[in-house]
Amino acid sequence: MKKLKSKEYKRFEDIKHIRENGSEFWSARELAPALEYNKWENFHKVIKRAMIACENSGHIISDDFPEVRKIVSAGVTNKPLKDYELTRYACYLIVQNGDPRKEVIALGQTYFAIQTYRQEVADHFNELDEDRRRLVVRGDIKQWNQLLAETAHDAGVITNEEFAIFQNAGYMGLYGGLDVDDIHKRKGLEVGQKILDYMGSTELIANLFRISQTEEKLRKDEVSGAKSATATHYMVGKEVRGAIEKIGGTMPEDLPTPEKSIQQVEKEQLEQLKEKAKAGKLMLDE
Repeated sequence: MKKLKSKEYKRFEDIKHIRENGSEFWSARELAPALEYNKWENFHKVIKRAMIACENSGHIISDDFPEVRKIVSAGVTNKPLKDYELTRYACYLIVQNGDPRKEVIALGQTYFAIQTYRQEVADHFNELDEDRRRLVVRGDIKQWNQLLAETAHDAGVITNEEFAIFQNAGYMGLYGGLDVDDIHKRKGLEVGQKILDYMGSTELIANLFRISQTEEKLRKDEVSGAKSATATHYMVGKEVRGAIEKIGGTMPEDLPTPEKSIQQVEKEQLEQLKEKAKAGKLMLDE
């Protein structure tokens, strides 16, 4: 995780509010520019994704994202402006769902990281239904895949062709020689459908471990060169497969393919949140 400098730490510390009872919160309207979001509409989309992650982790959205209305001047009149008084956990979920290409997002992830986050997710994970488990793990994979791409690039995986070979190597190690196209065909997917979006939670977890461990090994071992990076990805994938085999688990290529894509599940989750909004339990309008 990125190390914070004092100036970067103050970016988030200076906008923290303390209530009379000692509890802390951050204003979403103030956090948006701190995370370099100039348009509220774009930042509000990130907040909505964070709300889904909040519910999937077993938390109550209204506890971590309480909505407030502030009166602001609008010419000669005043008008109410929607805001959220975000808990530290809510802020953490927001930066986890923010644009991973922004340097400030990595800084925010460090600042808002709480030691109990992963444990809290783990505590609730077994209580979630399969669709919500998939959403939780797929969200982590998106973040780790971005990190892996950047670390692989730093290691020397530069061209699109090199990166395709690098990606295939990881899958081939984990899937006993099957590459992306083979897995795509095995799952019976159509052109344009991504294999990660048609994996169950168990298969996603195996891939998350492959991705995160490859990123860490490339970085810690200071691997250099596209061929060496590709070999590392294959080796990590093969080691993960070996671990599954050792404990008597089902090989990833033999796991069932879900009927719904991640996009379908996410859409259904968002629709449920909108229904709550209509019922007055949650506001999701722009």
